[in-house]
Amino acid sequence: MTVEGSVGSPTLTTYMIDTPEGLLIQKRPLVLICPGGGYEHISPREGEYLALQFLSMGYHAAVLRYSVAPAVYPAQLLELTKAMALIRKNVKEWHIDENKIFVQGSSAGGHLAASFGCFWKEELFTKAAGGDCEAIRPNGLILSYPVITSGEHAHRGSFQMVLGERYDELLEKMSLEKQVNADTPKTFIWHTFEDGAVPVENSLM
Repeated sequence: MTVEGSVGSPTLTTYMIDTPEGLLIQKRPLVLICPGGGYEHISPREGEYLALQFLSMGYHAAVLRYSVAPAVYPAQLLELTKAMALIRKNVKEWHIDENKIFVQGSSAGGHLAASFGCFWKEELFTKAAGGDCEAIRPNGLILSYPVITSGEHAHRGSFQMVLGERYDELLEKMSLEKQVNADTPKTFIWHTFEDGAVPVENSLM
């Protein structure tokens, strides 16, 4: 999943349910998972564990272990773009329902997933997909206690990590409660009022 600006070895790990001939269900939804970690590390508890849970419920799953600091925007979003393009390219071979490909993210991974939901049609990302925006279109988002706002209730560390030297330049753009548009897919959001790391206002806003 390496792109310009990647750090280390970003990877996409897939978890696919076998689909032998004659099985009644030939196509399944897929959930593309973006773990959290404040854009500083990849949280193991928000990756494979979630994938296995979705697998047990009849979904295909994939976990994107994207670049973290010192990698900065837009490297992570370009890696997610590349992962989505690969999944859509293989929907037939991997027995995926092309109308049910969802992006899930937790905490800072929720910010990455929500950013993709807001910006996937921007030229930078459609160009990375060969100019075909349909090749990367998400059908929906699942956001778990997501980092959203860069304002008063921000999880400040996430923005410092992902924006680096462009912090002041991009801070407003990356405040995603201000970026939802007609192309943002339907989204399920959950949070807890007791969250001591990411304030619940991120989801409420």
